Amino acid sequence: MTTEKNQTEEEMNKIIEKLKEVFPGVVNDVSSFRDQWAVVINKKSIVEVCGFLKKTPEFDFNYLIDITAVDFPERDARFEMVYILYSISHARIIFIKAHVDMDDLVVPSLTCLWESANWAEREVYDMFGIKFSGHPDLRRILMDYDFEGFPLRKEFPLDGEEE
Repeated sequence: MTTEKNQTEEEMNKIIEKLKEVFPGVVNDVSSFRDQWAVVINKKSIVEVCGFLKKTPEFDFNYLIDITAVDFPERDARFEMVYILYSISHARIIFIKAHVDMDDLVVPSLTCLWESANWAEREVYDMFGIKFSGHPDLRRILMDYDFEGFPLRKEFPLDGEEE
């Protein structure tokens, strides 16, 4: 008898193999931890890959849970974009990740696929300084418009004031 864990692993491997087939050279890494699957892709392909995952009926990742970023100052590609997608019909989740260099802090916007990406991308812009090309209204959402700096970057002072 196949366990639920093996079914999930089988299903996710099928999705990942299809991504590699349809988008050759775009998938850079795949990992799983406690049945949470993450696929690292080239940032320039984010719209195409997420669109494929959303619009392909056998995958149907139709719900964008969140978009966020993580700051790894010690890495060459300092930031990691994290897109959390969910398939309501298949009850499965996938994390799509993309690395972002300090030299090129621009990522394509997903507002063309999910209107809800609007506010999440604005939050990432406001907190990390990562811009989204094609975003309809990219401006601060949490901080004052004249606020300087990006509070979730690791070098930002804990007391909120530059020395």
